[in-house]
Amino acid sequence: MSPYELAVGLRYTRARKGSGRNTFISFIALTSMAGIALGVAALIVVLSVMNGFQQELRNRILSVASHVEIRGYPELRNPDAIAAVAKKNPHVIATAPYVNGQAMLSAGDANRGALLRGIVPADEAKVADIGLHMRRGTLETLTPGAFNIVLGAELARALGVTVGDSVVVITPEGTITPAGALPRLKSFNVSGIFEVGMFEFDSGLALVNLDDAEKLYRQDAPTGVRLKLDDMFAAPEVAAQLAPKMPDDVEVRDWTRNHANFFRAVAIEKRVMFIILTLIVAVAAFNIVSAQVMAVTDKRADIAILRTLGAAPSSIMSIFIIQGALIGIIGTLIGVVGGVLLALNVETVVPAIERTFHIQFLDKSVYYISDLPSDLQIPDVVTIAVIALVLALVATLYPSFRAARVNPAEALRYE
Repeated sequence: MSPYELAVGLRYTRARKGSGRNTFISFIALTSMAGIALGVAALIVVLSVMNGFQQELRNRILSVASHVEIRGYPELRNPDAIAAVAKKNPHVIATAPYVNGQAMLSAGDANRGALLRGIVPADEAKVADIGLHMRRGTLETLTPGAFNIVLGAELARALGVTVGDSVVVITPEGTITPAGALPRLKSFNVSGIFEVGMFEFDSGLALVNLDDAEKLYRQDAPTGVRLKLDDMFAAPEVAAQLAPKMPDDVEVRDWTRNHANFFRAVAIEKRVMFIILTLIVAVAAFNIVSAQVMAVTDKRADIAILRTLGAAPSSIMSIFIIQGALIGIIGTLIGVVGGVLLALNVETVVPAIERTFHIQFLDKSVYYISDLPSDLQIPDVVTIAVIALVLALVATLYPSFRAARVNPAEALRYE
């Protein structure tokens, strides 16, 4: 590409004063540039907010769930030996035994089904962050033999209990008596209430001490062992590495499998939003086609003169590619800068908008996440910028090819 092609292309991007037609062409080019900038900025902000929601929900899930679970059926034999094998993996930083069982909780006239989990509070704090979400009481109150219980906030609300009250735990396994099978009952004291912001856990999870749970379900060993890793995204790899080292009656599951449907739905939603917003960029990019076609029609005489002076068709094509690509480059740069700045300041901008217009996008009484989280990821920004530039470049090909095919004799016939 020679300097004169670049100089002519840059000159054609600006309108000459006093030329209404050129001014109109430049106006179309400016609107195309603004459309690309708006589309790119919207893509960056929306994907950043979706990344933020995904990260926030993932953290809330993993504050209760674990990165990897090693589970036996119905119980895990030799849990200490299995935990020792797991700790040999370089990614495993902590282990904690647990007991899982279904139960019916009753208080007064209220009855609710729940997942009852037996834990060792000191070990549980190493693999999950549920202790950070305690609203009342602490996990340390779950001492062996005390038969205390910690409830999710929604579960406690449904049962109408608070710290200091009692609930009756009814297990599915019955006790055989001369009168027949009777349900196994045990009264527990509510010693704490947690709220992690996930309805699944807040409404259906209750925690007790591991020893109390083993007595309640008449188990001689824990149900399994929970693992915490130094990198949550290494969970599938770690699970695959540990599975062959475990007995045949033991299952190893990572958090991506336990919540596969949820994270798959979030990934699909993010992909669909990306496609929809990319179409906005595509529409703005292909507006360049109309601006370039009008520019080629307006510059037919100039093209003919350049051709008679010895310019090759490829040079003419390069001139108009430069003109169209410049629109795409400037629009993309403006969009990237604006989108990145807005994505980094969403948590400041959105509250300001809410205060100015007296509205609330995410009502605290309806949504557990009442703020718009943002997680700007550089690969997303690079991908969006590349797509916008490619679309803008593709949009210049047809008008540029048409300009290269202008016949100098016909173009100068009426000049």
